[in-house]
Amino acid sequence: MSPSDETLEVVPQPETAPVDAARFTRGWVVPAIIGSALLMQTLNATSINNALPAMARALHVEPLRLNLAITMYLLASAVFLPISGWMADRFGARRIFMLAMVMYALSSALCGFAGSLPQLIAARLFQGMAGAMMGPVGRLVLLRTTPKSELVGAMSVVTMPALLGPVVGPVLGGAIVTFVSWRWIFFLNLPIAIVGLFLVRAFVPNVREQEVQPIDWLGMALTGLGLAGLIFGFENLGRDVLPPLAVAGLFAGGLAFLGLYGAHARITPNAVVDLSIFRIPTFQASVLGGSFFRLVPGATPFLLAMLLQVGFGMTAFAAGMMTFISAVGALVMKTTAPPILRRFGFRQVLLVNGVICAATFMVYSLFKPETPHWLIMVALAVGGFFRSLQFTSLNGMAYADIEQSQMSRGTTTAAMAQQFIQSVSIGLAATLLHFLMRWRGETHLTAGSVAPAFAVIGGLTLVSLFWFARLPKDAGDEMNGRLPV
Repeated sequence: MSPSDETLEVVPQPETAPVDAARFTRGWVVPAIIGSALLMQTLNATSINNALPAMARALHVEPLRLNLAITMYLLASAVFLPISGWMADRFGARRIFMLAMVMYALSSALCGFAGSLPQLIAARLFQGMAGAMMGPVGRLVLLRTTPKSELVGAMSVVTMPALLGPVVGPVLGGAIVTFVSWRWIFFLNLPIAIVGLFLVRAFVPNVREQEVQPIDWLGMALTGLGLAGLIFGFENLGRDVLPPLAVAGLFAGGLAFLGLYGAHARITPNAVVDLSIFRIPTFQASVLGGSFFRLVPGATPFLLAMLLQVGFGMTAFAAGMMTFISAVGALVMKTTAPPILRRFGFRQVLLVNGVICAATFMVYSLFKPETPHWLIMVALAVGGFFRSLQFTSLNGMAYADIEQSQMSRGTTTAAMAQQFIQSVSIGLAATLLHFLMRWRGETHLTAGSVAPAFAVIGGLTLVSLFWFARLPKDAGDEMNGRLPV
């Protein structure tokens, strides 16, 4: 047990009102506030996916080009994530969290006023920088103030408000695009940020490290250049925008910079990404194995927007009304995930549920324009339900065996991997659509070009089972409160 766990452990005696209040604040109030701040990000992400066709028309570009607005946000998040943990340790998590909310609101306003694709991409880069600080810092507050035995429940609470974004986002985004203007998707972040600032200041503790290591600027540069090379490589793969030699150069350069970072990290005590954490089996399975699963949620909103709106010809509002049911299924699962994990454990849930998640996603490839809408909605709800369980399991297990002294760099490392795979998943989805169009001899995107992409990406997620199968049966039991069997 770590020292912070000992200070948070309740002595077995009659509980007093202050103890009850502290436990309630730690277990419900703080996670809910952090989750509400993250609502801005999820609301924005799900709304913008549904608005892509309308935004493409307004900015006079092809719909597939708009994936740059998503990819650049994720790229900026991945590049600037390393500094977020250091800033939280140096200046206090609450202060950095509030600064990130202000920056996110301002960058959202700039996105709303963008008049061209380059302007939108620049604003999204700024927005990604702010988002890079908001998510990991909020998660760091939870990890440093919550005992491990309560962490799965607290993380379920923190994601419940954030899941309102996928519930409300497609419908709200579709209504805004259909009846008003896509620009209001970004303007809506401003009131959420204002309310969030007051709540964070009132309730969120300003946790910080007493001794802060110097920031690893060289490591930041190497990881940033490495991730940028790989992400841009995937973005341009098979697009005929850059010559094949240039695309190969992006991949080679990205891998070279990451290789240099690996050598740098071995001789640098305060390396920005602590590679030694990957020796921990639960963290390795969550981050590396979980990366293949995260291809699905990263690509889903983009592919569904292309299938339902471009392929089936639905309006943004109609498509939003249909796809929001997926997030409803995810929200329902959040209330049942902790008891499921206590009953079966991380390993068994990840293995069985991983197969279910892949199968439900591959079913989406069978959707046709004549498929009954109620049947599509049932399939989306079931998929959202099981993907939410997989997310909760992966996110909880990542920190099961990490010491408090490793939490800051652990959260940074996990967040960087997640942002990178999200960027890759969207680039991969767009590249798949491009190849499928060429294979079918089409010049414009159709439902027939989009549908097979669900089967391909769903199949790739099964690679994650290799890591999950190697876990011990009792992996992470301390975190989910599971008794030995």
